[in-house]
Amino acid sequence: MESFLERTKNADLDQLMKELAARSGRKRRHSFRLLAWKATVIGAFAVKRIIDIVGSLAGMILLSPVFIGIGLAIKLTSPGPAIFSQIRVGRYGRHFKFYKFRSMYQDAEARKAALLAQNESKDGVIFKMKDDPRITKIGRFIRRASIDELPQLWNVFIGDMSLVGPRPPVPKEVEQYTLEDRKRLDVIPGITCLWQIKGRSDIPFHEQVQLDKEYILAPSLWKDFVILLKTIPAILGGKGAY
Repeated sequence: MESFLERTKNADLDQLMKELAARSGRKRRHSFRLLAWKATVIGAFAVKRIIDIVGSLAGMILLSPVFIGIGLAIKLTSPGPAIFSQIRVGRYGRHFKFYKFRSMYQDAEARKAALLAQNESKDGVIFKMKDDPRITKIGRFIRRASIDELPQLWNVFIGDMSLVGPRPPVPKEVEQYTLEDRKRLDVIPGITCLWQIKGRSDIPFHEQVQLDKEYILAPSLWKDFVILLKTIPAILGGKGAY
């Protein structure tokens, strides 16, 4: 017959085996949930990227007559190229070349220093003026209608930007960011975003950051779709467009 000591050892061993089995089961369930979460995130990113590619390509093809017409209007009304390029900051701080239809005179950047005192952005991080003298006549129209942003469809197509996401800042703006502000750089920047449909330039910088963080913390393809739909009436209304 088994001694009391042997029975105790066997019971302890059985208990240990049960605990190990339970621990192994919990580990497998945790690994499965982690794998499922990663698959969901990667899948959502892949779908968003496909939508970006198809949407931007379709936009460039369908709007090609607008591209040609606006390009000619810019060239005929002021000297300089029709397309303006600028270095912007994308996801994780990566710099990329950002494209717009030129809405300002060629010497706009040189004249900016003399206008800094008239900055209407209360936060001082970004520069905004409703009656900026550097903007051309055709520039005022294409800005109000957001037509100047159309060349960014190319940025979306090549992967620098997305159709929906926080607007990409210039490097000098990023230099003034707080750690909290830098959360805007956790995702791919976009052509339109929450604050673009809620008032654009009329919204102070710190509120823009809050809206961008709201988007980043709870991203979804449905939310992107809603933002894209609301962008159309926001453009037509022209609120905060300058």
